Amino acid sequence: MNISNLFKAKKIIFSLEIFPPKKESSVNVIYNTLLKMRGLPADFISVTYGAGGSEAQRQKTWEIASLIRSTYHVEPVAHLTCVNSDEQEIIETLQKLKENQIQNVLALRGDINPDVTPKCIFRHASDLAAFIRSQDLSFNVIGACYPECHFESDNLDKDIENLKFKIDNGVTHLISQLFFDNNSFYRFLDKVHAAGISVPIQAGLMPIVNKNQIEKIVTLSGASVPAKLSGILSRYSNNRNALKDAGILYATEQIFDLISHGVHGIHLYTMNNVETAVRISENIQNIISAENNEPEYV
Repeated sequence: MNISNLFKAKKIIFSLEIFPPKKESSVNVIYNTLLKMRGLPADFISVTYGAGGSEAQRQKTWEIASLIRSTYHVEPVAHLTCVNSDEQEIIETLQKLKENQIQNVLALRGDINPDVTPKCIFRHASDLAAFIRSQDLSFNVIGACYPECHFESDNLDKDIENLKFKIDNGVTHLISQLFFDNNSFYRFLDKVHAAGISVPIQAGLMPIVNKNQIEKIVTLSGASVPAKLSGILSRYSNNRNALKDAGILYATEQIFDLISHGVHGIHLYTMNNVETAVRISENIQNIISAENNEPEYV
C-alpha cells in the first residue's frame, strides 16, 4: 500500500518507529518487540538503522520491514540513507525492497562522519528522492523535516527552502524530527505553509522515560526543552517510575494539543520500548478514532 493514500482516507495518521537490534544482539529481540506491539492500531511502522548505514544494517532493515508486512499485516516504511552508499548499492537496496513488496521509503541523507570520505554522489536527501523516482515510480518517497531547523542549515527559512526541493523531487509527505515544544512546531508549520508546501506533515514525538535519554536525546536532536519539561526532568530524574509516568503524560498532552491544532498525524519514536508505546497508544486512540470517525479502540 502506498501510505500517501492514507492521508486522503483519514484525518489523523498514527505510526511507530522501531530500529533493528545492535550488531551484538540477537534479531529475536526485534521480533519479540514486534510481537508485543502487534495489537497496536498503527497505520504504518518505520524501520530505521544506525548512523553508519552499513550493508548489514540495510539488510536487517528490509528484512524486518518485510516481516512487518507479511506477518503482522502492517504497512512498513524502510529508511534509506545515501551518504555511505554508492549508486549501485542504492539500486540493489531498492531492488530488495521491491522484491519484498515494500513500497514506502523514507529518504534520508544520513549522518556524515568527518573521518570518512562519503562514497555517494548524492549530497542531499532531495537528490536521493529524485534518484528513487527516476528508478521506479512505484515507490512512495517520504521525507524528514526539522521544526527547529537542521543543525547544518543557516536558518529555518533556508532550511524550508531546501525542504521545497524534497517536495519538488517527489516526496509525498513529511515526518518531523522529534520536538518537545509544540509552539516551535506550530511556528514551523506557519512558515512551511507560507512557503507553499502543502504535503501532510506528521509530528515526530519521543517520550522521555528514563534518565539516560535526557542529555543524549537533547544533544543529538537539538530540540529545545521548554520550562515545563525541564521542571519534570529536574524533579523526577532520580525516580525511575515517576519519570516514566511523567514522560508518558507529557507526550500524551503534547499529542492532545497537536490534534486539537489539526496536525495530520503522530509519529512515535518508540526506541523499541513496548510499554511506552502501548501506554501512549491507549491514551490517544479513542481521540484519534473519534477524529477519524472510527469505532472506539479497545
